[in-house]
Amino acid sequence: MIEQTIEIKDVEPVLVFGIQDRILKKIETAYPGATLSARGNKIKISGSSEDFAEINDLVNRLIRLAIRNKAVTDQDVNTLLNMKLGERLADDNATAPADGETIVRTHTGEVVRAKTPNQKRIVEASAKNDIVFAIGPAGTGKTYTSVAIAVKALKEKKVKKIVLVRPAVEAGENLGFLPGGLKDKIDPYLRPLYDALEEMIDKDRLDLNMTKNVIEIAPLAYMRGRTLNNAFVILDEAQNATNMQMKMFLTRLGFNSRAIITGDITQTDLPRLKQSGLISIQQILKNIDGIEFVYLDQRDVVRHKLIREIISAYERHEQKEEARLEKAEQERIAAAKQREQGKPGS
Repeated sequence: MIEQTIEIKDVEPVLVFGIQDRILKKIETAYPGATLSARGNKIKISGSSEDFAEINDLVNRLIRLAIRNKAVTDQDVNTLLNMKLGERLADDNATAPADGETIVRTHTGEVVRAKTPNQKRIVEASAKNDIVFAIGPAGTGKTYTSVAIAVKALKEKKVKKIVLVRPAVEAGENLGFLPGGLKDKIDPYLRPLYDALEEMIDKDRLDLNMTKNVIEIAPLAYMRGRTLNNAFVILDEAQNATNMQMKMFLTRLGFNSRAIITGDITQTDLPRLKQSGLISIQQILKNIDGIEFVYLDQRDVVRHKLIREIISAYERHEQKEEARLEKAEQERIAAAKQREQGKPGS
């Protein structure tokens, strides 16, 4: 049994504890063998070495969230707990072979299969549920695995068409300055979906299927007003869908249709005042039969070996930058108070 105390600085402790320690109690429920107690601005954690390491990391993440957002919601806690569960499942399966059963073969005959435990979970969840959310960082194979599942369903005639959708959100660029017509401006946003399809279906067949609308790739805005029957629908980069767009997309599903929604909640390109629909949907649709959430993490990264290190480096940098900005803001407030106190007659 390990015991340690974490001191909370630079933020109101109640934001991390929750009113009447609600957040700490939620963590204790997820870790029955551990105890958390709050006193003043300190949290005392006790538990097994394995539980302690996870809880310690979880609490420190909550502190950083509280400093950055001036609040910690139940949704934040649930997301972090679900991510920890995903990491634990990956560890439990670490001794098993990483590769799953063949999903589909590329047009050159190469086998496409799940390469990590959480990619397996996407495949298994899609087989059992009509709607699956795959949430995790870049490079974890969310889109590629989802497209492979959709292609398999089409080849096996379980659906009559595939619809691949992405929000056309400007990530620092301005669409108006791109050359060409609307299609030319939008296609670059949909290119990753074309790339995945081109690996699995030979070009002539892919072109024919797209001409006949058996396979359709479209911006999210084009989904409004449609009903998709007998279709496998993928919403990619869903962190860039607003709450209303997410609701609109999910209500497009018709008879015998399935959907996978993928995204990375840490990389939204939405304007500051608009909340990502992928973040809020985790709370809205929790505990509904036929819907499953799968969480991926850095251990699922299947791109270049350096990608995992890059993601970790960015996380460390962002934490330092948040701390620097918070310190600068505190110094600004302190300086303003000092000036106010120094005014004549104050």
